[in-house]
Amino acid sequence: MKKKPELLVPASSLEVLKTAVVFGADAVYIGGEAFGLRAKAKNFTMEEMAEGIAFAHARGVRVHVTANILAHNEDLEGARDYFRALKELAPDALIIADPGMFMLAREICPEIDIHISTQANNTNYMTYQFWYNQGAKRVVSARELSLKEIKEIREQMPEEMEIESFIHGAMCISYSGRCLLSNFFTGRDANHGACTHPCRWKYAVVEETRPGEYLPVYENERGTYIFNSKDLCMIEHIPELIDAGIDSFKIEGRMKTALYVAAVARTYRRAIDDYLISEETYKDNMDWYRAEIAKCTYRQFTTGFYFGKPDETTQIYDNSTYVNEYTYLGIVGSLEPVPDMDHASAGDEGRCLCARIEQRNKFSVGDEIEIMKPDGANVPVKVLAMYDEQGEAVESCPHSKQVIDVRLSKTPDVYDILRSKIL
Repeated sequence: MKKKPELLVPASSLEVLKTAVVFGADAVYIGGEAFGLRAKAKNFTMEEMAEGIAFAHARGVRVHVTANILAHNEDLEGARDYFRALKELAPDALIIADPGMFMLAREICPEIDIHISTQANNTNYMTYQFWYNQGAKRVVSARELSLKEIKEIREQMPEEMEIESFIHGAMCISYSGRCLLSNFFTGRDANHGACTHPCRWKYAVVEETRPGEYLPVYENERGTYIFNSKDLCMIEHIPELIDAGIDSFKIEGRMKTALYVAAVARTYRRAIDDYLISEETYKDNMDWYRAEIAKCTYRQFTTGFYFGKPDETTQIYDNSTYVNEYTYLGIVGSLEPVPDMDHASAGDEGRCLCARIEQRNKFSVGDEIEIMKPDGANVPVKVLAMYDEQGEAVESCPHSKQVIDVRLSKTPDVYDILRSKIL
């Protein structure tokens, strides 16, 4: 019998956490306002973290909290206070890279599982055994490992020691994310969560005696984005990932939108579940997986290091932009009565209730949009009417994060996502 892997999904905010839970995550990982490696993400206050943990736990979903900075002396007292606060919230696991932070977590909240971050450079089975002996529950594999190497690690480890591996998302140019470029160029430390992503920039060479005379850098004839990796995507290789003994399939993206998280979570959820039914079911639905995963923002896809070292085909040389097919409009927070019932008495489906959303991008009455549902359905609908917070009819919603009620030709459910195709 095939072992069911955990689907671990990122969340940058409370809204995205709820989306990840509803759209199929077995677990989510989040960051607080300090001590994680995504300082530019919105991240969670303690109050939001408490609400998110309660929401997830009520639905049988686990929550992992990142505390994976590489700490300096001045970080340690604050880390003590942070772990004491987390002890009260009782998340399911802490993600840690630094041995000092590990010791503090073991001392202050020993009842919470500790997972060793990919930042700790976990590339061999002796490293896994070391962390197991220290009391870690799980180790996140370095992105530089092949499936063959992960399978060898699995064979050398006790069954209760878990392996977590990234299967989808952005790839870092630097070894296991340990990058110094951001700090060098801007003074913002990637290992303290403030990376400016200089791997996506365009570079040229300047000869020492000719300042200001820029010579273009070409890795080949196509361009100059020499550090710009394609994104990892393993949707076509679920059988190999399970065969390697990976316990947790990790999605990268703690700065992504709810639309991205929903699209990736529900696609991998269905792919995993289909494969556990039968390999034939999984293969039969491959076109759907490919089509849906391509609707996320992405930089073209690669399988990273899983089948050997990447070559020149895994880089993008001519630009640093994402492919983006859909615009995120909002998530349905509640269903509300139509303010003007005189215009909603025709009895058509969807005319009796409005979807209340916090707008993320402008759209207008008359637009053809799509309801994206957790079960994989994409329902085309027309925007029949919009109402502002005072119940007044409006023709569009131009203001970011504007709360509006939207009357559609079909009624969505709470937590459904509204999106529009970019033409």
